Amino acid sequence: MAGGGPDHAFTPHDHRRCIKAALAEAQRICREHNGRLTEQRKRVLELVWRSHKPVGAYVILEQLRAEGFNGAPPTVYRALEFLLEHGLIHRIESLNAYTGCAHPGAQHTGQFLICSRCQQVAELDDPKVNRAINGSAARHGFEADHQVIEIRGLCPRCQEDNHAG
Repeated sequence: MAGGGPDHAFTPHDHRRCIKAALAEAQRICREHNGRLTEQRKRVLELVWRSHKPVGAYVILEQLRAEGFNGAPPTVYRALEFLLEHGLIHRIESLNAYTGCAHPGAQHTGQFLICSRCQQVAELDDPKVNRAINGSAARHGFEADHQVIEIRGLCPRCQEDNHAG
């Protein structure tokens, strides 16, 4: 697991460990699937994992340009597409932004807790939720091939701040 458990995003921790684990998993997965983890793709992955807040493509592009990279938006989108295809990141649909995958290499669907106040995201992977959705869809004659569940609310820290203020 690259980024810790589902509540890891909501607890204080050394975030450099998340980035290091994500890069190690990315290298392993790319090696196993003959994918090229170029320096640019690796840097984009690091920028996505910089925090547990989803990041947009243009924010990534601005950071790369600040570091001396002279690319255009399609370059960043190609890197993001590669990382998505290899299961290293997820797209948070409602925010049009990306977050690191806490379970790279494992077949799973996206279930995300998104803090409405601080924007931190935690990834869940609850098979019971998947079964319930697929079962309900099947009862309607529908075969689901992709699901993203985004749950908004307040993380523990923001709840605490709410009660203290």
